[in-house]
Amino acid sequence: MIELYTWTTPNGRKASIMLEEVGLPYRVHPVNIGRQEQFDPAFVKISPNSKIPAIVDDDAPGGPLSVFESGAILIYLAELTDKLLARSGPARYRALEWLNWQMGGIGPMFGQLGFFAIRSTEKSALAIQRFTEESQRLLAVIDRRLQESAYLAGDDYSIADVASYPWMFAAKTFLGPVLGETLEAMPSVNRWLTAVGEREAVKRGMATPKV
Repeated sequence: MIELYTWTTPNGRKASIMLEEVGLPYRVHPVNIGRQEQFDPAFVKISPNSKIPAIVDDDAPGGPLSVFESGAILIYLAELTDKLLARSGPARYRALEWLNWQMGGIGPMFGQLGFFAIRSTEKSALAIQRFTEESQRLLAVIDRRLQESAYLAGDDYSIADVASYPWMFAAKTFLGPVLGETLEAMPSVNRWLTAVGEREAVKRGMATPKV
């Protein structure tokens, strides 16, 4: 059994989507970050950086194994099940490239844009401009990629798509007031959003945890 510690954020939903895609049994432990539950000492033992998601594989060889950081979790689950990540060759490295692109690009930039442009009661014009421009640049990057391939790593759906979908969904919904117009002009991105969003595993993962 996989123990999943998560919350209703794009990063959290990466792990639940992946677990649904690979078909492993898992048990959900909501970690309410609005109540600072990520700093509970018991959770910090699992996730030293006090961030969700994290997992514990109860059935790992040698005893329960904890894994934190969403990218590491996706790779672990892919290799555990031999799904959504090629064992070797160009397809593997394309998937890892775009996985790291998400973690180093749209995750941090969209997150900062959401804080400064949407959530913050005090608006900083310079910060909003900075993160809007960088987010738009990153949208142009994914748009170019999806004009030439069905999915981020190529013809096949992979952990790169699992990682990027919740953040791109947020770009269209939560960040819609800032990025919506840019996204409307990107049919390749919208084609991909529809294709990924219609997967049953993605629907179930996006609805986890139920709070």
